[in-house]
Amino acid sequence: MSQPHDATPKGGMSDRTGRFVVQPNGRTTPLSPHMSVWRWHITMAASILFRATIIAGSFGFLFVVAWLASLASGAEAYQTFAGLASSPLGLLIGIGLTLVLFSFLLNGARHLINDMAVGLDLKSANLLSHIAVWGPIVLTVLFWIALFSTGRVSL
Repeated sequence: MSQPHDATPKGGMSDRTGRFVVQPNGRTTPLSPHMSVWRWHITMAASILFRATIIAGSFGFLFVVAWLASLASGAEAYQTFAGLASSPLGLLIGIGLTLVLFSFLLNGARHLINDMAVGLDLKSANLLSHIAVWGPIVLTVLFWIALFSTGRVSL
């Protein structure tokens, strides 16, 4: 496929933006559907956040491995890890991992529902996506409020 500057999109205007391409059959088509063509939608956000959740969970797994290694290394190593985990940075990591967990659970439930061919119409897909995007934030805040209010976690 070539991309000449004189490609003429529908409407007869010359394309100087480089957003159109001449196909081998001579037909001029848009180069690709991009953000300028598609409007942002909540289902797109849910999909992107689900992938980000998987990546963040992979890094969070390192935190779990460090915790298990400190348990296996003895009381002194565990005390060091516990001290780091209760620091402000450790609490931030814990809050982030809680957000990842809730996001993974709600997005996983959304995928499970969709895999059963339920909730595929526009209204249901939007509702499930809103739950998957905003639900983890609400659940994380409530979870950590409960932990702080019961005294299980403190600064």
